[in-house]
Amino acid sequence: MKHYYQPEIETASREEILKIQNEKIVKQVKYVYDHVPYYRNLMEEKGVSPEDIKSVEDIRKLPFLTKDDLREAYPYGLLGTDLKNCVRIHSTSGTTGKRVVAFYTQKDIDIWEDCCARAIVAAGGTDEDVCQVCYGYGLFTGGSGLHGGSHKVGCLTLPMSSGNTDRQIQFMMDMQATILCCTPSYAAFIGETLAEKGYKPEDNKLKAGIFGAEPWTEEMRKGIEESLGIKAYDIYGLTETSGPGVAFECEEQTGMHINEDHFYAEIIDPDTGEVLPEGSKGELVFTSLDKEGFPLLRYRTKDICILSRKKCSCGRTHVKMTKPMGRSDDMMIIRGVNVFPSQIETVLLKEGYTPNYQIVVDRKNNTDTFDIFVEFPKEMFSDKISDMQSKEQDLKAAMRSMLGIGPKIHLVAPKTIQRSEGKAVRVIDKRKLHD
Repeated sequence: MKHYYQPEIETASREEILKIQNEKIVKQVKYVYDHVPYYRNLMEEKGVSPEDIKSVEDIRKLPFLTKDDLREAYPYGLLGTDLKNCVRIHSTSGTTGKRVVAFYTQKDIDIWEDCCARAIVAAGGTDEDVCQVCYGYGLFTGGSGLHGGSHKVGCLTLPMSSGNTDRQIQFMMDMQATILCCTPSYAAFIGETLAEKGYKPEDNKLKAGIFGAEPWTEEMRKGIEESLGIKAYDIYGLTETSGPGVAFECEEQTGMHINEDHFYAEIIDPDTGEVLPEGSKGELVFTSLDKEGFPLLRYRTKDICILSRKKCSCGRTHVKMTKPMGRSDDMMIIRGVNVFPSQIETVLLKEGYTPNYQIVVDRKNNTDTFDIFVEFPKEMFSDKISDMQSKEQDLKAAMRSMLGIGPKIHLVAPKTIQRSEGKAVRVIDKRKLHD
């Protein structure tokens, strides 16, 4: 028995999806041109007018938006409607410069919650489930999106927010939670803590987890599934386009279906901006087809992935995106070699370590230093220094084989690397401080 939240659209034919997208894009470009002077100027600079956009095929004529544009237009420069029509803002966790603030009308929130409801139903959720939401609430989009989606599905919603793991576990057990929503690193931490408290995976009632907001590998998925006794589903989103629920995984777990009736996806060459053919690896670009408050056209996400229209066994017809394979901006170049944190995590899990690690990159005497601090599992501990040194050397060799560059490995005691209950800080790049 297959379950969908909005079957007529989730299983629509390719022709129907295109028809919806073509109608929406014509309206949306006109709406943005009329209501957002910042973007109208970009269009005029490029010599393109709303009349030039007759279908989604014409999207490539439009200018891109980047995070720099969002910062430059802060706070109201990309607002698409009168402020009195907006009912909420959300904001990204600021990295550098100004934060990105996105505005939502009530219609925007309804659409966003529908997208999250689709994700919960795809993970097996029904109105009989108890959905525990441990994403942060507040300015962060995670908590609010899945909270609203859970309500729409009719689940009993536990609005826990992040942190206070003892209380999370108490409610999880007492309320018999069946669906867990949080970051993958926090799910792994809950699994570790349950084991320390003497619980076995079968002692909880969880059946599924919806995890996103940070990169995670298939090995990490497997670890979480085993420690919590669940099926772990990926969810994707970004504050700039709404939040989680832009795309979500189904039971096939081979990529995330993009909600194509609301978001149009392209893959471009990150260097040239050229649109690449389907199946190519490149940077993901999103156009919001019906956002009112913060209607972004051709927003460059910096996420590197591949789109696929291969038929899915779940019956959903919307295009799938792979899990992001790194970012065009958080890729580290160390001594000339491209390094992604996800590669490091893959090696650690293959070698029997936990995914609790921290990468520290620095520059000394004009040469990059590359250190990885890794927690060793208790059972690996040896009080013989030579044993620990030999483990460090083995791990260094495995890293060199994956990355083409040998980091300095530091094995540290369990629980000494700070756990994140929101997004894990995996990389400390001190070179940026000196430049």
